[in-house]
This record gives sequence, structure tokens and C-alpha cells, in this order.
Amino acid sequence: MEQDSQDTWRFNSSFHQPSAFLMLGIPGLEGLHPWISIPFCALYLTALLGNCMILFIIKKTQSLHEPMYYFLSMLAVTDVGLVLCTLPTTLGLLWFNLRSIGFDACLTQMYFIHILSFIESSVLLAMAFDRFIAISRPLRHPSILTKATVTKIGLAIVLRGMVSLLPIPFLLKRLTYCGKMELSHSFCFHPDIMNLACGDIKVNVFYGMIILLSTVGMDFIFIVLSYILIIKTVISLATKEECLKALNTCVSHICAVLVFFIPMIGLSMIHRFGKNVPPLVNTLVAYTYLIIPPALNPVIYSIKSSHIRGALLRALWRKSGADW
Repeated sequence: MEQDSQDTWRFNSSFHQPSAFLMLGIPGLEGLHPWISIPFCALYLTALLGNCMILFIIKKTQSLHEPMYYFLSMLAVTDVGLVLCTLPTTLGLLWFNLRSIGFDACLTQMYFIHILSFIESSVLLAMAFDRFIAISRPLRHPSILTKATVTKIGLAIVLRGMVSLLPIPFLLKRLTYCGKMELSHSFCFHPDIMNLACGDIKVNVFYGMIILLSTVGMDFIFIVLSYILIIKTVISLATKEECLKALNTCVSHICAVLVFFIPMIGLSMIHRFGKNVPPLVNTLVAYTYLIIPPALNPVIYSIKSSHIRGALLRALWRKSGADW
């Protein structure tokens, strides 16, 4: 009780830059945090093992050294990064009630979470472009998306994320913070930090909105356009079997797009317009956005991609054969 009073006093003062923020777990279920940590651990473990398995299989299987699987490798690396960004603070809070995070550490975590989210969005766009070229120009596909071209696309994706988000930490540093320095999640999120400021945040709101719309927003629009063109191409195919075969190559990607964009759009809408949304809903949408896609993506691709599934089964067969 005495410790809570000290924390309240410490985090209710006014600072140009606070020394630390207080993170929040699952609102109203604080007493169940050790039990709640079990599904979180399962999701984190699934995400880490699943994505590392995807990377290992693609690296070791020569037949998977194609543009589609290079982009899938980028997606897996991005998902591992997202998991590693939130795992320490989330499990630290659920296991040991470690709620405090330093101001600079919070900005660093926020920067990498947003960079990796933007990268994931761009990689999903690149994968949509790859599917469009593979279906509409199958004979030219290898010559259009060469290994060098895929590498340049990957570097451009990373550079775009880093440069576009670079001003965000500096815009947050210039603000004055007051009141209770309590975040809405067990990780640092730009709108969450921004709303703790007691000064004018119009520049932050405007810049954040412009960057979100010009990156993730445009990515989503171009993904939709890619699938409109894919559907037009598929309709023109001679037989129903060819149509289904072409569309079947897109199912995994469509699932990954939905799993990523639906909670991301939901969380953005809640932070900007959902003032009356219950804290529990806000928290659940945030965790869905950052933890579910990295855990589900390797499962989706392992189930739907016959090449990944076949390579995985061959690897397991070799392992069991070696054990015997």
C-alpha cells in the first residue's frame, strides 16, 4: 500500500520529461496476471519457434529460394522483431508486476514497434505485388523479381519505415507531461504516450496521421488494388481448375493481410476516436494486433503452402531418421 502511494506521488507530478512511465496489464484482472501469462507465453513461444522454423526451412530448401519465399522470410524476421519488442515488458509485468519503464527506453520500444509494424505492412504489399506478377506474367515472373530486385525492395521497405518514423521520438521529447504517467498497455505506443502530455499535441496528431495514411494506408489500398487486378486476370483464365489453382496461391497471403490489418485499424480508431471504449477492449485489441499476427502467420503458411509443409515434413523425417 505504501509502495502504491509512493508510485502515485511519483507519477502524478508535472515534468518536461518524466523519468518513467507506468505500464498497465489487463484492466480489472490484475490478480490473475500469473494465470493470464500462460496463454501469452504460449503465443510468444509459437511466434518465435514458428517464424524461426520458417526461416530455417527456406534457408535449407533450395527449391524455396524464390521471390515469394524471400518475402515470407522478411515477414518472419519482422514478426520475430515484433515479439522481441513486447515480450520483456509484457511478461515482466505479468510475472513480476514490473510496471515502470524509463522515458527513453519507452521511446525506443515505441520506435521499433512502429517501424516493424510499418515494415510488416510494406512486406505484405510486396507479397501482393509478387502474387500479381506470378499470376498475370508467370513466364516473366523470375526475370522481373530477381534476387537483386527483391533485396532492393527489402532495403527500401526498411529505409521507408526508419526515415518516416524518425521525427516521432523527437516530437514526443519536446512535450511537457503531467498527471498520472500511466500507459494503457504493457508496451509503449505513440498515441498512448502523446495523450499523456498536457501541452499542445496538434503537431504530433497531424504528423502521426499523415505518416499512417501515407504508409500503412497506402499499402492497404495498393494491396486491395493488386487483388482486384488478380481477380480480373483469374477470371480471364480458360478453365475453372486454373482459376482455383491461381487463387489458392493467394489464400495464405489474404489471411495474413486480414490478421494484420483488422486489429491495426481497430486499435488506431480506438486511440483516436474511442474515448468511451472500455479499457479492457482497448487492451485486448492492442494485444491482438501485436501478438496474434506473429503467432498465426507461420501456422497459416505451414498449413496452406504445400511447399513449406512438404519441406517441414522432410526435415522432421530426416530428424526422426537420424534419431533412430
